[in-house]
Amino acid sequence: MTPDLPFILSLLAGVAIDRWLGEPRRWHPLVGFGRLADGIERGLRRGVPGHALGNRLRGLLGWLLLVLPPVLLAACWRHPILDALLLGFALGGRSLIEHARPIGQALLDGRLEEARRAVARIVSRDCDQLDETAVAGAGVESVLENGHDAVFATLFWFCVAGGAGALLYRLANTLDAMWGYRDARRRYFGWAAARLDDLLGWLPARLTAITYALLGNPQHAWRCWREQAGRWQSPNAGPVMAAGAGSLGVRLGGAARYHGVREHRPELGCRRPARAADIERALSLVNGGVLLWLGLSLVWAVLWRLLHA
Repeated sequence: MTPDLPFILSLLAGVAIDRWLGEPRRWHPLVGFGRLADGIERGLRRGVPGHALGNRLRGLLGWLLLVLPPVLLAACWRHPILDALLLGFALGGRSLIEHARPIGQALLDGRLEEARRAVARIVSRDCDQLDETAVAGAGVESVLENGHDAVFATLFWFCVAGGAGALLYRLANTLDAMWGYRDARRRYFGWAAARLDDLLGWLPARLTAITYALLGNPQHAWRCWREQAGRWQSPNAGPVMAAGAGSLGVRLGGAARYHGVREHRPELGCRRPARAADIERALSLVNGGVLLWLGLSLVWAVLWRLLHA
């Protein structure tokens, strides 16, 4: 996207809208999108045998039906005001703060049960028996990973394709969250949603990891990224979380229980286990990264103007 004045104003306005309004608590557009996605999934899978290739193709068709129409409309009706509104809708920076900060505050106040309930709202693991260290670790992991999913990847695609790009990533990421499970029901149907989300997030994830490294301890971040990221199951979450954990100087990962089943995950990071205060430090990485990206965008716009004067 050309870094002209309308682009810069749309970028700044979109970030401001997210920080000012956040996500609507009622009548959120993604609620309707989720219901539509459920309906399309039921329609595509009704009475059809569970063959791998057929279900993968049906999942791809469902993804195209849900994502392409709104993205193409946004691209055709492109306007700086619409771009700003779409970016504000697609970003989840304020929501991340509102969900993560109460976890750390509850831990600092000694309210472990409340902290467990708060962290259970943003992670999928079983939280009812987590101790303080495990709750803090889960909170830091969620902030680092969602810093990419809800903030930096959206900003990246906005810089590439404006409001349509931000909308593309948000809808693709939502479908991955809904369909991208490896259980028996969606192993094949959700294949396209998972792979497309990985594809769209590949470069933003590496840029997010670089951002975390620059804003904390670069030496530890680079080393953890290089040595540990490949062990993680997700090709995008691995670099993001390894670099973030190294930058903060904390250890993340390890065993966790999901739906009653204990899973052994590789350890990421270095030095010590996470503490309650590290949740706020992780949020500072995300918030500082947003300011860094905005500053670089302004520099990019000025250089573009000088080169094309």
